[in-house]
Amino acid sequence: MAAVVKRQKPWAEKVKPGQAYPIDAAIALVKEFASAKFDEAVDVAINLGIDPAKSDQQVRGSTVMPNGTGKKVRNAKAGQVRYRCDKAGIVHCTIGKASFTPEALKENLVALIADIQKHKPSTSKGVFLQRVSVSSTMGPGIGVDRGTLGV
Repeated sequence: MAAVVKRQKPWAEKVKPGQAYPIDAAIALVKEFASAKFDEAVDVAINLGIDPAKSDQQVRGSTVMPNGTGKKVRNAKAGQVRYRCDKAGIVHCTIGKASFTPEALKENLVALIADIQKHKPSTSKGVFLQRVSVSSTMGPGIGVDRGTLGV
């Protein structure tokens, strides 16, 4: 087994692998673990119940975040993020910076998930949003309980 480095010890004490946390607790943990010397981005990975090999089940689009993304953009794309599923059926997206308030991060996450659900393919079967996890740039992935997303 690999050794646990100094930076990972507090994570191992507070985050249980495979456990899903309520959205507010997950965002609070992400903000707590964002301890790098720069303003870390907060990312989300959404595992979708689709077959990405089928062209009619591709999920792609863009959404405007209610609180922006934290990036300095000089054109009409300010606050807009584009997403598409990879070949494993997972959507990766940035929802803000670690310096954002928890409420702003939560609003951005809920807006992104609502937009992804609008693009649900009609041919997909079963649970569409299988797993959702949030993380900072250099932090651990924290599972989010889908029932607390309000979508």
